This record gives sequence, C-alpha cells and structure tokens, in this order.
Amino acid sequence: MQRRNSIAVGWHKVKQAMIALSFVICSISLSLTLTSCVDTEEYNDTPTGNFEALWKLMDEHYCFFDYKQQEYGLDWNAVYNKYKVRINDNMNSTQLFEVCCDMLAELRDGHVNLSSAMNYGRYWKWQEAYPKNFSDTLYRHYMGTDYRITGGLYFRVLDDNIGYIYCPSFESAFGEGNLDEVFAYLTLCRGLIVDIRNNGGGDLTMAERLAGRFVQQRTLVGYMQHKTGPGHNDFSSKEEWYLEPSQNIRWNKKVCVLTNRSVYSAANAFAVMMRALPNVTIVGDQTGGGSGMPMSSSLPNGWSVRYSACPMYDKDGRNTEFGITPNISVGLSDASIAKNIDDIIEKAREILSQ
Repeated sequence: MQRRNSIAVGWHKVKQAMIALSFVICSISLSLTLTSCVDTEEYNDTPTGNFEALWKLMDEHYCFFDYKQQEYGLDWNAVYNKYKVRINDNMNSTQLFEVCCDMLAELRDGHVNLSSAMNYGRYWKWQEAYPKNFSDTLYRHYMGTDYRITGGLYFRVLDDNIGYIYCPSFESAFGEGNLDEVFAYLTLCRGLIVDIRNNGGGDLTMAERLAGRFVQQRTLVGYMQHKTGPGHNDFSSKEEWYLEPSQNIRWNKKVCVLTNRSVYSAANAFAVMMRALPNVTIVGDQTGGGSGMPMSSSLPNGWSVRYSACPMYDKDGRNTEFGITPNISVGLSDASIAKNIDDIIEKAREILSQ
C-alpha cells in the first residue's frame, strides 16, 4: 500500500524547523496551536488520499507512540491496517470523517483533533470515563456571595482562616497586578487552597505565572523534548524546565492543590510544577493529563488535524501524558454531597490545619 511523505518540501525542512523550536517557545502555551506546513499535493483529494495523508502525518510527527505502546499496546501500523479496509473513494465526507476520527481515537489523546466545517473530532474519554469529583452546587456553597474576582481567579477566606482560590481556566490572562491583589488579600491566612478542578488548560505562561508565586528560588520542575526526525524515537535530549520565582508577593506557607480528571493540558502542567515544591500537597483525583504541546497541519481536503508534538515530563523524568496521581487521593461521596460537604476541600482544610 502506498503511504508517501506528506511533509512540505521534504522532511529536512521540518527537521530544521523542529530543531529550531526552543524550549522557551514550547513553553508559551500547551493549548497554542502551531502550524506545520504540509504538502498535500502528493496526495489526491480523495477519501483514500486524505486517509493516507492523515496516517502518514501522524506517523512522522506524533510524539507518544512508544509511550502508548508500552502503556496499552498501541501499534500504529496495525491501526493503519484496521481502518484502511473501511476506506473507499465512493464514500462521502461524513463517512470519511467518522473513520478518520475513529482512527485518531486509538491514540487516546485529548490534544488530537480533526476539524472540518461540519464537525470537530475529539477524544474526551480522559475525563468522561471517570467520576467528576466536582459539584457546582458545592462550589457555590463554599464560595458564598462575598468572594472576589480578578483576572479570571475567584478567591475568598474560608471561616477557618484558610484562603481559597478557584482557577477554572488558564485561558483568561491575569497579570502580576491581579496576583498581587489576590495574595495581598489572603496574606494573613494560615494556609491556602488552590482549586484547579475542571481546569482544561489554556496558556502555559499563565500556569507558570501563578506557580511562580509559590517558589522561593529557581526550581527544576520537569523536562521537555521535541521531534528531530520522522522516526517514532527521533527526539532531542531532555531539556530542563525550570520554574522562576515571582519578583512580587510570594506565598511561603502550606498549600493544597485540588485536582480531578478534568485537569488537562496547561492545568496538568501546573499540577506537575506544584507537585515539585516542598510545601505543596496535591489532593483529589488523578489529573487528566495532556502533556504534549500540540501542533497542527492540514489534509488535502482542507481539514485541520491537531496532534501532540513535544512531550513533557515531571521532575523525576516521568511522562505525564496520562496525568499525575495526587499525594492524597480523595473523591466526593454521595452522603457528603447530600450534606453540602465537599470531601476534597475538607481534606485540604484538615491538612492545612495540622
């Protein structure tokens, strides 16, 4: 079966571009979609041509093949054979889109998406297949009505003098001035809860900016790699990822970070950074993951495909694509919910009160 290279003007230019992609650029945002130039002229704009272009594109640029082969036996060549038999040039666009999305779902990656005018292909089982461990009703109960809002951050002092910050997303930009207001307001609290449950990510710069308020010196928090060739193992050496302390107000007392399965991408990176700090305890459920910086390319028919290109690791060199486990695992119980009690928040308050 013919599976020809789909990369613009040859792989060597992509290689040069990827080598030039520094760690600083990769750190800008896990949700930032970079564009990889793809030569679709080598594939016909037919169902067969688009399928071949998609498979080859992923084969040469996706960054987690070996890791996922180890984790659950992914075999990308076997995936090709499985879905190729469903492709024929008489099928319509809807049918082609369905087959392509089914093939991409084999990667089990929330950063892998296929976009067309008619639909947006996605894999969300990283959160949908697990308990939510978050309740909007309980959140409103704990926040009350006298909370403050700045830069997309919601915060208040709980009745036991423990500070509480809810960060639902890193898509909202908050500046150093916003964070100064938050930490000045909470400065007399004996401990702090940072709740990132349901945070699906956004701008990694925002995650680093917030995490920088909890570190007192330049600290190694992880590593990153980038692709250097078309092979599944063609990567640069691991580049060190450091968290820089903020030059403004910093927090040096105990902190609990609350997580659930809906913590993804830049929020997952925030949990990775915070777990590397000595005064931080991660409480709740395992995060959803999403540790690959995404890039995007297009198929001959104009559909856009996004995929993980740069893997990230924690400070111990462990892959965090499938999330990180909390220091203390806690879930919400139905009995507690009926009593307006959030078990995860209460465990954090217990830890901070010790």
